[in-house]
Amino acid sequence: MKTLALRLYGENDLRLERFELNEINDDEILADIVTNSICMSDYKAAIQGENHKRVPDDVAENPIILGHEFCGKLLKVGKKWQHKFKVGQKYGVQPQLNIPGHEHMAPGYSFPFIGGDATRIVIPKEVLELDCLLSYDGDAYYKSSIAEPVSCIVGAYRCSYHFDPGQYIHHMGIKNGGSMVVLAGAGPMGLSAIDLALHGPEHRPARMVITDIDQPRLDRAAEIFSVEHAKECGVELHYLNTGNTDDPITLIKSVNNGEGYNDVMIFAPVPALIQQGSALMGYNACMNFFAGPSKQDFMATINFYDVHYMGHHVVGSSGGNTQDLQDSMNYAAQGLITPSVMITHVGGINSVAATTLDLPNIPGGKKLVYTHVSMPMTAIADFEKLGKEDKYFADLDKICKSNKGLWCTEAEEYVLANAPRLEEDAVI
Repeated sequence: MKTLALRLYGENDLRLERFELNEINDDEILADIVTNSICMSDYKAAIQGENHKRVPDDVAENPIILGHEFCGKLLKVGKKWQHKFKVGQKYGVQPQLNIPGHEHMAPGYSFPFIGGDATRIVIPKEVLELDCLLSYDGDAYYKSSIAEPVSCIVGAYRCSYHFDPGQYIHHMGIKNGGSMVVLAGAGPMGLSAIDLALHGPEHRPARMVITDIDQPRLDRAAEIFSVEHAKECGVELHYLNTGNTDDPITLIKSVNNGEGYNDVMIFAPVPALIQQGSALMGYNACMNFFAGPSKQDFMATINFYDVHYMGHHVVGSSGGNTQDLQDSMNYAAQGLITPSVMITHVGGINSVAATTLDLPNIPGGKKLVYTHVSMPMTAIADFEKLGKEDKYFADLDKICKSNKGLWCTEAEEYVLANAPRLEEDAVI
């Protein structure tokens, strides 16, 4: 069976190619991909090529398929796995395989026949034997594709911890019924953090403060997750623009009765924010450095007097584990969370190469890809303008506006039914 896939051959060398997949072995699965979302990690792999730690040295001769945030249906299941998986079943894949001796190998980086930027793939035995093929029962494919970044939030919330004073007993997770502040939290990942805090089934803060220096982003966050709605969920929610004050620490503490916070989360790799976060911590507080820096010598100042006398502690996490991902997929399937808050652009597989290589220069959040269609990577905010001359975008604009300007199941169904489909023998 043929596939159309975006393959990486080396530094900045991405090629959209159609080629034949081998017949699967008994310990493999043939799968269709419907959606994939583009990650900054894809950009890093694309510009570094074989110099990336997950990309094989011989990628020029044996190219890999890029992309690791994908969802589709199983087409053919090898005999070894027919007791566990069925044809037609929706799925997601945990890319963090952690293969002993090959810890950096991962779908979307290291394999020639599995990656998200493709119409069809072969799921290898490594993914299956490590229980990294996950079941998904939701109504829309995109929700599973966005589950991987959501799982990063789930993991961050779970790796935060607090202890019983005077005892060596630690309690994992953000403090239930406590106070939490998210610094630089009005971006796409911050929106997901709000969503999970309000609607997730685990620990929930009684007070949550979101700070940013971009008022339009704060206004958009408040439109999606209103203060009134948060109150109905049992959370006192505040949005603060810290760019309008010379004393952000006093401002942020003022909505917490002048006290420090139980949980402080840092959503931008800025040293000043870490120093600010250190000053916002209360007794036995946890500061979670969520944002990943690009510099290996990234350093910042925290108050070690408070580490000693106030029980301050710092944690960080990179991605979510398999349970985090499965739970994120389940939360989306059950309608508990709204992963579409992360999505700002939508396109077809023909748009992926250019989008990936230019990703740092494209504003907004997640870029969602429908692999079987041809569509330019388009901002949801631009649907209205484009719709003045194109009914396709006019219809998508109407659908999204009826959903607070967010991508949704109805929009996905419209794309799959109306976007130009890519023919098997098409030349891209």
